[in-house]
Amino acid sequence: MLIGLVGKPSCGKSTFFKAATLAEVEIASYPFTTIKPNHGVGYVKVDCIDKEFNVQCQPKHGFCVDGWRFVPVELMDVAGLVPGASEGKGLGNQFLDDLRQADVFIHIVDVSGTTDAEGKPTKDYDPCSDIQFLEDELNNWYYNILKKVWRTFSRKAEIEDINFSEAVAKQFSGLKVVEDDVKDVLRKLDFSEKPSQWKDEQIKKFASELRKLSKPMIIAANKVDTEKGKENYQKLKTKFPNLIVMPCSADSELALREAAKANLIKYIPGERNFEIKGELNEKQREALEKIKKDVLDKFPEGTGVQAILNSAVFDLLKYIAIFPAGATKLADSKGNILPDCFLLPEGSTALDFAYFLHTDFGKNFIKAIDARTKKALGKDYKLKHRDALEIVTR
Repeated sequence: MLIGLVGKPSCGKSTFFKAATLAEVEIASYPFTTIKPNHGVGYVKVDCIDKEFNVQCQPKHGFCVDGWRFVPVELMDVAGLVPGASEGKGLGNQFLDDLRQADVFIHIVDVSGTTDAEGKPTKDYDPCSDIQFLEDELNNWYYNILKKVWRTFSRKAEIEDINFSEAVAKQFSGLKVVEDDVKDVLRKLDFSEKPSQWKDEQIKKFASELRKLSKPMIIAANKVDTEKGKENYQKLKTKFPNLIVMPCSADSELALREAAKANLIKYIPGERNFEIKGELNEKQREALEKIKKDVLDKFPEGTGVQAILNSAVFDLLKYIAIFPAGATKLADSKGNILPDCFLLPEGSTALDFAYFLHTDFGKNFIKAIDARTKKALGKDYKLKHRDALEIVTR
């Protein structure tokens, strides 16, 4: 999957990206620091199963710290979007096009109120405007793509008696729209007219609902530790009750991860504490104490970066983590213990998992075995989060 970081210029997207990936990116307080999208690897945090088996896992991808498994996911940081992006303002068409392949968006919102709609310094700006404008731009993006072909496309589908949902999904597969998304939107809207007869407002509504389903979004209320941060965060939650809004301090997370990388502290991403390991100078100690007092002690989500990544993958996309594990041994052919942890969509079956591992495993599937209970499971068994399974083939 691909997680897209979106937001206006100078809201902290690149800081969030660097904190999540520790990749080297340019961070500056002026618009359009990022022009080409940055791609990097972040991690979701899963309670590892190794302690249940009294072993220490040896991940091939990601890592494990104190019983927490960090499973890699791809992140993309695109340039800041400004009002009018869907009409091409601020190189908007290029930046929106970069977002086509994203499965979910994390909208980084500057809740300090110190940057305007275009990312320029100001005072007492209302960050609620940022959510509204970005929702509008993303909806217009979908609408503009739809309206270019809608009349011809919808009439052709009706004349040739083509499955409409399938036809829409095929037409817009470049946006990762799937047939079930289209069906869900059509059921929800329940428009009585044939699609070829829809008015412009109906096409707009259809585009908006399709965007929300195919590109779900979580709000990262960034810079929540600033003077107006907490107040504005609460305002966002009140004004947008249907969105997931989470507090965030990307600056604090970046400082903690870099201190941990330098062996000055022990810090597990997503935790609300850290342990000093190295020699700190006065400035470093003061900075860490401030993060502890203003962020970690105040918010259950800690800095929010890890919690937001987890929420995007597990709450919005509804993925689950599955461990390949033998019923009699937990190591692979090279002796690595529990080397893999994979993310699959909720509702996946044992057979889906077999195909995910290898086409031959799916074709020759006999059964799955639960590594915990040793119970045999059929191909239709619905996978559960943190399942540990062995696939048996003929």
